[in-house]
Amino acid sequence: MFVLMKKAEIRKHALRQRKELSALQVSEYSIALLERFKQLDFSNVKVLHLFLPIAEKNEPDTFLLIDWLSHAHPGIKIIVPRADFDTALMVNHFYEGREDLRKNIYNILEPQKSDVHDGDVDLVVVPLLGFDLNGYRVGYGKGFYDRFLEGMKTFKVGLSFFDPIHAIEDVDENDVALDLCITPFKTYSFQSF
Repeated sequence: MFVLMKKAEIRKHALRQRKELSALQVSEYSIALLERFKQLDFSNVKVLHLFLPIAEKNEPDTFLLIDWLSHAHPGIKIIVPRADFDTALMVNHFYEGREDLRKNIYNILEPQKSDVHDGDVDLVVVPLLGFDLNGYRVGYGKGFYDRFLEGMKTFKVGLSFFDPIHAIEDVDENDVALDLCITPFKTYSFQSF
């Protein structure tokens, strides 16, 4: 088990781990993440932000979560991001179905015509490559989610196919910690919300 690692090392290691996963493993792990996700308390969730998976990078299949939420909690409004790579900021759009999604130049699915949501968000499902036992995460390094989450009162849930490392060595003041991280085998809680 890794004790202390820098973000660049974690990113490199996690990308290699993900690349080695078979399509079957990605599917099985995604289903296991969904089963753990179903156990969260959604009673006070009105608006939920979900990232859309980059299939080429073997990310968790969040469409499973969207489909389940749409059926089990139809009153929850689901929003998904559209990224502006010039400003490194995200705009949230209401999820209107897969037919409204197109891949951008980075192979990230984004909404095209749906309305923008600029109000409160009760729960954010955050993408990550790795995380530590303190709830800090490593993403792709652009800082989109740290900027999005800065100062926001919301419950932050990460999804990871892999267990945490002990600690990220180079956490800085702009890094926003998760409240919870779900893996296929365990749910890690970092702080009470």
